[in-house]
Amino acid sequence: MELMTVITMLALLELVYFGAKVGAARGKYDIKAPATTGNEIFERHYRVHYNTIEQLMLFLPGLWAFGYYVGQYWAAGIGVVYLVGRLIYGAMYVKDPESRGIGTLFSVIPCWILILGGLIGAVVQFP
Repeated sequence: MELMTVITMLALLELVYFGAKVGAARGKYDIKAPATTGNEIFERHYRVHYNTIEQLMLFLPGLWAFGYYVGQYWAAGIGVVYLVGRLIYGAMYVKDPESRGIGTLFSVIPCWILILGGLIGAVVQFP
């Protein structure tokens, strides 16, 4: 389970990174807390961070269920795809929200593979 722990911690560090980008954009564009609007680039960073939080709610349980019932090596590999997908999503969304498609796919598809694989694995092993 060490590989899944590493992927989990990397996912959390990625979330912290996106949060730091929001904080930097808040300072750069003089967006005073608690405001979440006021500059389009700030709002894009904010949305990337928030969307990553939303995705983590699917990714983390799916990762652990898949790793437990199917295998940690497969779970970790799919997890790496997810992490790279989030980085692509973040970069492309800030650049131009319309270009986020490939990053979205490389984030959402791994989540669904993990969730469905974990579910199937649990059902198959149910007594």
